[in-house]
Amino acid sequence: MKTLEDYKDGQVLLIDKPLTWTSFQAVNKLRWAIRKAYAIKKIKVGHAGTLDPLATGLLVICTGKMTKQINTFQGQEKEYTGTFVIGSTTPSYDLETEIDATFPIEHISEDLIHETTKQFIGKIEQFPPVFSAIKKDGKRLYEFARAGEAVEIKSREIEISEFEITEINALENSIELNFRVVCSKGTYIRSLAHDFGKALNSGAHLSVLRRTRIGEFKIENALSPEDFIATLPLDQ
Repeated sequence: MKTLEDYKDGQVLLIDKPLTWTSFQAVNKLRWAIRKAYAIKKIKVGHAGTLDPLATGLLVICTGKMTKQINTFQGQEKEYTGTFVIGSTTPSYDLETEIDATFPIEHISEDLIHETTKQFIGKIEQFPPVFSAIKKDGKRLYEFARAGEAVEIKSREIEISEFEITEINALENSIELNFRVVCSKGTYIRSLAHDFGKALNSGAHLSVLRRTRIGEFKIENALSPEDFIATLPLDQ
């Protein structure tokens, strides 16, 4: 069992973020639990890379002096798995918003799907989703989006080193693609889904997302928030 000094000196905690939780909520939950367990008023706790509420998976959370390493961890490559739905789009590029358009899928073959992934390997320009937390003119982009205001978004260079389709399921009006992506900091998988749909001469959105790795940190070694809290002392 870790001591208070261990947490102050700095720990790297690997947490499996539950669905619907914000990354901020996960950090707050752990900070509150550590403070309660050791009867202290404050301790530094932060995460090395946000996960959307609709995503699950690896959060690297740092305590104490290890919070100084957060920028280093944020810059490391990341791996994700999940599902694209081909045949429809949403304004947020994921399930946060409702479907706003549908597209043909009859022309899409398995060969075309696998061939199209090659367009996204390497350094590419990507536009972040308008439903994102990036700031412009002092406001978050999603604030403009929710207010129905048009806003100019600049593309950014990202790098995708691996992109593979691991399963294809053809449904009546859509195609579900399970994928695995290894990418650089700043990559939006929602935007990748949207752009992949366009590259197929159709439309697409992200329905499932799970982060499985950040640098050398792997989801297999992560604990749920509840399991981590169970490792803390109950009484002081």
